[in-house]
Amino acid sequence: MQQLKDAPLAPLTTFRLGGPATRLVTATTDDEVIAAVREADASGTPLLVIGGGSNLVIGDKGFEGTALHIATTGFSLDGTRLELAAGEVWTDAVARTVEAGLAGVECLAGIPGSAGATPIQNVGAYGQDVSATISEVVAYDRRAEETVTLTNDRCAFSYRHSLFKEHPERYVVLRVRFELEDAGGMSAPIAYPETARALGVEAGDRVPLATARETVLRLRAGKGMVLDPEDHDTWSAGSFFTNPILTAAEYETFLTRVADRLGPDVAPPAYPAGEGRTKTSAAWLIDRAGFTKGYGSGPARISTKHTLALTNRGEATTEDLLALAREVVAGVRDAFGVTLVNEPVTIGVRL
Repeated sequence: MQQLKDAPLAPLTTFRLGGPATRLVTATTDDEVIAAVREADASGTPLLVIGGGSNLVIGDKGFEGTALHIATTGFSLDGTRLELAAGEVWTDAVARTVEAGLAGVECLAGIPGSAGATPIQNVGAYGQDVSATISEVVAYDRRAEETVTLTNDRCAFSYRHSLFKEHPERYVVLRVRFELEDAGGMSAPIAYPETARALGVEAGDRVPLATARETVLRLRAGKGMVLDPEDHDTWSAGSFFTNPILTAAEYETFLTRVADRLGPDVAPPAYPAGEGRTKTSAAWLIDRAGFTKGYGSGPARISTKHTLALTNRGEATTEDLLALAREVVAGVRDAFGVTLVNEPVTIGVRL
C-alpha cells in the first residue's frame, strides 16, 4: 500500500482536472482497500474512492481527506463465469473476453475506467448494459463493516443507476462477477441501430465477436471516446450528460417546444423507456440548442467529434469546465424545457 500527502489527483482522472488530496492511498489488494476504508471511517476522515477516474469531476481546491485509489488486479474465467477485481482496466477485460469467445460485453469495448465502476453507473453503450450480464457484486459495506455479496436483483439497476450510486457513502466495490454467453464465437444479438448499420446487418443479428468489438472501437474513436493522450477530444469523461427520460406529459410539452423552435416536421429521437416514459437524445438536444461540435472559445470546449463530450483542451480548470456545462444546461432548458443531468460524479463542486 502506497501513501502520499498533498498528492495531485488530476493525473488520476481522464479530464486531468482537480486539486490535490490531503492524503492519497493506493491499494493493490482487497484487504488493503478494506483496511484503508476502515481507517478513514474510524478516524472520521472523508473518503474519496477513485478507480479509473473516467467519471470524476474534482474541484480545483481538491479533496480534504483520504483519496483511495483502487489498483487491484484479478481476471478469472470459469466457463462462462467471469470475475474481475475492481481495479482491472475495463477495456482490457473486454478484449480478453472476446479473445476467450464469450459474448455479452463486446459492445462495451473502449469504455475508459475500471471494472469496479461499471456496476455503480450501470455502464452501457451501443445496446449493451453491464446489468444484463452482472451476476454478483462483492463490496465492502461501510455501515455493516463487513464484505457482502449482492446478487443482480439486489443491485437495483436502472438506466445509468444502481444501489451503489444511490448510496455512494455505503458501498466500496471489490469484485464484479459476470455470466457471459458462449455463442460459438459470435456476438450477442446486435441491439443498437448505429452498430447494426456500421456492421451492415439487421438488428438482432449476430456477428463475429472480434468484428463487433472492432466496429464499436471504430465508432467510439470517431467520437473521441477512446482514450488518446495526444487527442484533447478524449480529455473528457465521455458522455457528460445522461439521455433525458420524460414522462408522457413532459414528452408532449417537449414535442411542442421542438415544433415551435424547429418546425412541425422535425421529429426528435425517441426510444421507449418503460411505464409510459420516453428517452430522448442529450446529444441531439445540445446540438439543436446551438452548442455544436467544438463550441467554446476557452480552455474547456465541446468535443470537435461529439456534442455530448465536454473536454479539457489542455489548460482548463474545473471551473472552466463547469462554466461550459452550466451554459449548455441553461441553453437546452431555455430551448426545449428539458434539464440535462450530468453523468460524471462531482467532488467538491456542483453543476
